[in-house]
Amino acid sequence: MVQEFKKVGVVGLGTMGAGIAEVFARAGFDIVGVEIDQAALDRGRGHVDKSLSRAVEKGKLTEEERSEIDARFTFSASREDLADVDFVVEAVPERMDIKRDVFGDLDRICAPGTILATNTSSLSVTEIAALTDRPEKVVGLHFFNPAPVMKLAEVITTVSTTDETVDVVTEVAKRIGKTPITVGDRGGFVANALLVPYINDGIRLYERQIATREEIDESVKKAAGLPMGPLTLADLVGLDVCLAVMDVLWEEFHDPRYSASPLLRRMVAAGRLGRKTGQGFYKGKDDAPESRRTGRLAQMVREEETLDIGEMLIAAQIDDAMRMIGDGYASAKDVDTALRFGCGYPKGPTELLEDRGAESVITTLVSMGEYSLTTIAVPAPLLMDRLPDVEDSEGHGGCACHGGA
Repeated sequence: MVQEFKKVGVVGLGTMGAGIAEVFARAGFDIVGVEIDQAALDRGRGHVDKSLSRAVEKGKLTEEERSEIDARFTFSASREDLADVDFVVEAVPERMDIKRDVFGDLDRICAPGTILATNTSSLSVTEIAALTDRPEKVVGLHFFNPAPVMKLAEVITTVSTTDETVDVVTEVAKRIGKTPITVGDRGGFVANALLVPYINDGIRLYERQIATREEIDESVKKAAGLPMGPLTLADLVGLDVCLAVMDVLWEEFHDPRYSASPLLRRMVAAGRLGRKTGQGFYKGKDDAPESRRTGRLAQMVREEETLDIGEMLIAAQIDDAMRMIGDGYASAKDVDTALRFGCGYPKGPTELLEDRGAESVITTLVSMGEYSLTTIAVPAPLLMDRLPDVEDSEGHGGCACHGGA
C-alpha cells in the first residue's frame, strides 16, 4: 500500500499551476492554492474559474460537478497555510533563486512526511532536492500544457529519491488521470529533450531560408500527422522556453546537437516570444503567408528528390530518440508515450521509425549531412543496428551507410 493522503498544496497559480490544481481537484483532492500576493492569487483563481466555466459550457462538467470542485479549493497568499497538506506541487517560474525560496519555506513549513514535487521543465531536480533536508521525498512531477487536457506526467527521480516516494507519486499521477513515465534526472527529461531540438531544427531550416514557415510547418504535419508544425509550436510553447531548454541541454551535454539556433536567440532578445507577446514566427490572425524562399541552397534541396523537409525533421527526432533509448535513459515505450501523451503525436518516434524503416531514416540523415542541414555527424548506433544485413556483390556483409564491407 502506498501512502494515502487527501490534501494537496499547489504553489504558483499561473496558467500551468492553476491547471495542475484543477486536475487534482477534479480527482477529488482538497486543494490549497498559494500565490505570492493577493493580485497574483486573484489571477490564479481567475484561471481556474475560466477553465471550469469552459468545461461546463462544453458539456464536460455539470453545474453540480463544478460546484463540488469549487468547494475543494482554498486560496491563500501565505505559504504557512500549507502546514497540513500531504503533498505539494511547486509551479513557480523557472528560476533557481525562486525555487530556492519556495523549497526552503516548504521544507520548514510542511510535515517531515510530506512529499515535495517540482513541475520544473528544465532545471535540475537533484539541485532542487538538495535545497531541503528531505531530498529522499523530493521528485519532479512534470505536467504538460494544458494540464487538464494533456495526459502525460513525467516522474523525475534523483539519486536520493526513495522507492516509496516514487511509488506514491506514480500512483498519484494515475489517480489524477495521467499516464506517467518514470525516469532519472537529466536535462530536458524525455519529452522536452526530444521535442525542443526538433523545434530548433525547424528554426534552423527557416533561418537558412530552406523554406517558408508555412512550408516547414505543413511538411511536418503531412509527414507525421502532427497537429501543428515546429514554428507554430515554438510560438505556442514560447520562444524563451525553447531557448531555456536548449541552453540546459547544451550545459549538460555540450553536444552541437543542442546548440540553440542564432535566430532563436535573437528573437528572444528582441522580445518576440510567440503567442504570449503577440509576435513570434507568426504575427497573428492577419499575418500574410510568406512568399517562397529562393536561395541557392533552398533550390538545391528542392532538386534533391530524397530530401523532404518534414522527413528531415522527423528523421533527426527519431535519431535523438534512438540515442536516448541506446543510452538506457528511457525505454522505447517511454519515448513513444512521452510524445504521444505529452506533445500530441499520433505516433511516437519508434512507431514512426517502424513506418519508415531504418534504411530510409539513415539515408535522409546522411543526405542532410551532405548539405550541412544537421549537426548529427553519425546516425545513432541503435538506429544503425536496425539495418538489415546486406550481402555485397562478392558475398561480404556490407552497407553503403557503413562504407562497405
